[in-house]
Amino acid sequence: MEMEKKQKQTILIVDDETDFLEAMKKTLEDEGYLVATACDRAQAEEMVRAHEPDAIILGTIMPRGDAFLFHKWMKQTLGFGNLPLMVINAPPEKQLLKGWRMDEGMQMDAEDFLAKPVEPTALIPRIKALLDWATKKIRILIVDDHAVVRDGIRLVLGLQRDMQVVGEAVNGKEGLEKTQELIPDVVIMDIVMPVMNGLDAAREICQKCKSAKVLILTQYDEEENVLASKKVGAVGFIPKAAASSRLITGIRSVARGDQSWIESLQPHNQGQG
Repeated sequence: MEMEKKQKQTILIVDDETDFLEAMKKTLEDEGYLVATACDRAQAEEMVRAHEPDAIILGTIMPRGDAFLFHKWMKQTLGFGNLPLMVINAPPEKQLLKGWRMDEGMQMDAEDFLAKPVEPTALIPRIKALLDWATKKIRILIVDDHAVVRDGIRLVLGLQRDMQVVGEAVNGKEGLEKTQELIPDVVIMDIVMPVMNGLDAAREICQKCKSAKVLILTQYDEEENVLASKKVGAVGFIPKAAASSRLITGIRSVARGDQSWIESLQPHNQGQG
């Protein structure tokens, strides 16, 4: 059963050193994984689109800086931004020629980072951990009284490989009941709804279902709603006018327990939308 699971997983290796690339490829194939390879940035982007890998091992490619540019492209491209990434930097003596620059490293968003030389077989446990992380989906409940809004959110989240919409609710009361029943990781909650509004529902959820994080999603982005959302225990507030990218970022952040993004979501001069 474990072998069948592994055979369904594809790993992309990006590296311009043939010996390392071939050794890594053979090691992973011996473990039952499917392997795609690329030796430069353009080929790497092409392989990501063609194979939709489950994880990426990003080694050294030239010219210097292209590894970072590929990383940046991947993180900003819809559907690939959440792919788990292992970065393998150049060995210390070659880092000035092929390695990541300090400013690039500070912007890096990778699940694992190490430097050559590395023994391919020694990476297997780390790669398994990377793939275990990749298969965990964030469970999401959508609470909004408008079917069009719910459908739109479900469509956006359905494009994310690490997210699963486990249910929907049409008012705060039903949202509370379904949170207790379905145990989602994140609840996306509208404010203005019949029967029970979103703020009252959020307060109840935060008291009774402490594992669920509530994100308030609303078209009313006045400061008083932001403050009210915080007061009832919601971990974030996202205006509907800017929902798509901010919502995805917010869901991933709070699911990891990181709330540092919240300040950037405060409404200020949203403009038309």
